Amino acid sequence: MKAMVYRGPYKVRVEEKDIPRIEHPNDAIVRVERAAICGSDLHLYHGMMPDTRVGSTFGHEFIGVVHEVGSSVRNVKPGDRVMVPFNIYCGSCYFCARGLYSNCHNVNPNATAVGGIYGYSHTCGGYDGGQAEFVRVPFADVGPQTIPDWMDDEDALMCTDALPTGYFGAQLGEIVEGDTVVVFGAGPVGLYAAKCSWFMGAGRVIVIDHLDYRLEKARTFAHAETYNFAEYDDIVVQMKKATDHLGADVAIDAVGAEADGNLLQHVTSAKLKLQGGSPVALNWAIDSVRKGGTVSVMGAYGPMFSAVKFGDAMNKGLTLRMNQCPVKRQWPRLFEHIRNGFIKPNDIVTHRIPLEHIAEGFHIFSAKLDDCIKPVIVPDTAREGTSR
Repeated sequence: MKAMVYRGPYKVRVEEKDIPRIEHPNDAIVRVERAAICGSDLHLYHGMMPDTRVGSTFGHEFIGVVHEVGSSVRNVKPGDRVMVPFNIYCGSCYFCARGLYSNCHNVNPNATAVGGIYGYSHTCGGYDGGQAEFVRVPFADVGPQTIPDWMDDEDALMCTDALPTGYFGAQLGEIVEGDTVVVFGAGPVGLYAAKCSWFMGAGRVIVIDHLDYRLEKARTFAHAETYNFAEYDDIVVQMKKATDHLGADVAIDAVGAEADGNLLQHVTSAKLKLQGGSPVALNWAIDSVRKGGTVSVMGAYGPMFSAVKFGDAMNKGLTLRMNQCPVKRQWPRLFEHIRNGFIKPNDIVTHRIPLEHIAEGFHIFSAKLDDCIKPVIVPDTAREGTSR
C-alpha cells in the first residue's frame, strides 16, 4: 500500500509499505477513504515531539471502510463505513470506565504521560496512523463507529478529532450564560472552539490570531470578534481594554507548542527544543482572563518543561483545565448539532490533496500558503471506489 512516511524534520514522502495485518483478535483493518493533516501533526513534522521515529506514518484523523476484522470483533464488520476517534483505548481500564478515553492505561508503554494516539510518535504508543491506504485499528469494538447515513464523509472526518477537540475546549471552559470567551488561535480547533462556545451560552466570543485569512474565517464561520495580535503592542492590554479592564471570563488556548508572538520563547522551544512548547498563547490566556476565571488548554504540548506563568495563575485564583479530548464522549451531542444544522464541520476544509502529494500538503499547511486552514488527504483507493 501507499503511505506517508516520516524521514526527519520537514521531510515526508509517500512510500510502499506492507498492508497492516490483524495482530490481535479485536483488531480491524480499515481501508482509508479520507484523512486529514492536523495542526498537531505539524509538531511532528517540525521535530517538536520526542521519539518520532523515521519510517512512521502520521495521521490521527481518518475515516474509511472496514476491510478485515479479528475473530472477536462484533460491533463492526467488513464493508462498514466507519469514523475512528484519534484516541486508541481499551474501554475497560480505570480511566476508560470514567470516560477518560484519552487517558487509557492499557494502550501505551508511556501511559503515565498519555494514552494511545494514531500516528503520533512512540511517546503516544508508536501506532501507525491513517495517512495511508490502510490502517490497523486496535480495540475495534470500542473505538470505531459506523458513519450515520445522513452524515457527509468530510463532516465525519472532522468528528474524529478537530471538532470534538474544539467542543471539548469550550466544555472545559465551564462557560455559563453571558460569559466573555477569548480563543487564542484561529486554526481548525480554535474555530470550532469559538463556534461551540455559543452552544454553551457565551455572550461574547473573541478570537485572536495573526493571520488575516484565518481571522476572516473566524468572523464568518464562528461569528466572533477578532483581533490580530501583530497590530498591537500588547494584546493582553488590548484584551483588558476590550473587557472593561477586568479580563475575559474564559480563555481557550487552541495554539499549543509552536505559538508565535514572542521571539525568545519561539526560538527556545521550536528551534532549540529547550521547552516542550512555546507557552506564549497559554501565558497570554493566563494574563487575559479575569481573576477567578477559567483557562482551557486544547493546544498540544510536548512532555518537556515549558515556561508557563503558573505564579500568575495561582495568585489570580484561576482554574486551569486541560486534556486530550475523549472524542467518542462528545459524539452524541455533536451529532445532534450537525443533524440540526447548527454547525457544518466541513465548512473549514480548504484543500483536498491526493495522498501521493502529501509532502506538498504538509508544506502548504506548515507555511500557511494559499489561505490553507484544513487540508484533507484522499488516497488513490478512495478515488477509485465510491465515496459520498
